[in-house]
Amino acid sequence: MRAEIQSIVTEIENSLTLLAQRMDYDTAPHRLEEFNARVEDPTLWDDPEAAQKLMRDRQNLVDAMKSYEDIRQELTDSQELIELGEMEDDAEVVTEAEDALKALKTRAAEKELEALLDGEADGNDTFLEINSGAGGTESCDWASMLARMYVRWAEKKGYKVELQSESAGEEAGIKSAAYKISGHNAYGWLKSESGVHRLVRISPFDSAAKRHTSFTSVKVYPVVDDNIEIEVNPADIRIDTYRSSGAGGQHVNTTDSAVRITHHPTGIVVTSSEKSQHQNRDIAMKALKSRLYQMELDKRSALVNEVHENAGDAGWGNQIRSYVLQPYQMVKDLRTSHETSDTKGVLDGDLDGFMAATLAMNVSGKSRAEAGADD
Repeated sequence: MRAEIQSIVTEIENSLTLLAQRMDYDTAPHRLEEFNARVEDPTLWDDPEAAQKLMRDRQNLVDAMKSYEDIRQELTDSQELIELGEMEDDAEVVTEAEDALKALKTRAAEKELEALLDGEADGNDTFLEINSGAGGTESCDWASMLARMYVRWAEKKGYKVELQSESAGEEAGIKSAAYKISGHNAYGWLKSESGVHRLVRISPFDSAAKRHTSFTSVKVYPVVDDNIEIEVNPADIRIDTYRSSGAGGQHVNTTDSAVRITHHPTGIVVTSSEKSQHQNRDIAMKALKSRLYQMELDKRSALVNEVHENAGDAGWGNQIRSYVLQPYQMVKDLRTSHETSDTKGVLDGDLDGFMAATLAMNVSGKSRAEAGADD
């Protein structure tokens, strides 16, 4: 077997090892038997909430076991085909089997990353907020570029994207925007994007064509589902209605349908201005509960808490990632040292490499650069 193919086999085997570790493969069959026994209990649905959690946990285990077994079997089949093709000097069979191995390597790597998404709310839908920072018109334009980048990323994932609210910039771009992004593991993928994003480029708004630096903050919160209880004291909130300022024409609201909720104990303010007043109130309340839940998650997670504390204001010294378009092309994450010169691809939504590097760091406690230095 050629060295290149042997290397691919090794990578797939490494992915299988991680998958086995994450689901504790040795005990998985026994745990599945326990799940099946509990599912057959006639009193299971006496507690619907507990029953739903049990069914989700069981399905997650079934899916993890199936993915592991499928990858392992395909690896064995492809290796046997290569050996057979080489013995019979059948180049076509060997080529097909090698192509299958390369495709399997990609799928195994994807499953390996998904296995890292086992946090309490990783599987949930998510709210994504974008707020322009230091830089005026430049920052508002940068905020709109980031909004486009995340929408493109979500669409490539097959996620549903809903605009919750948007505030236009005075000259260009947006001051802020809030989205709800729905899909399996939406929060788990996007949570690492919370922080300040820095852009360096030749300004399209500067007649002297000077280089400008702009900052925009991104905040990500899980959508709180029915299985997560968050109590909000009515006495702690103020609900205001107002007329939304849309883009004009048929989109201008003619009634005070937009809703703003202020949570006094924390100072959190959430808004929704895209639907009827009743729907906006419901959306804003869910967003508030998600923010409060995120605060609880931060308290329990030292790493996430550190990221949010260090995020600070959207300005110098607080960025998690830099996007440099001039005088060279480079996007670099300052937490993981992951970088690429394909700035166009990143701004078109190719973010998986950055998210994967952060996920790996969250598990190992080290950036890939640090891990490499230890080898």
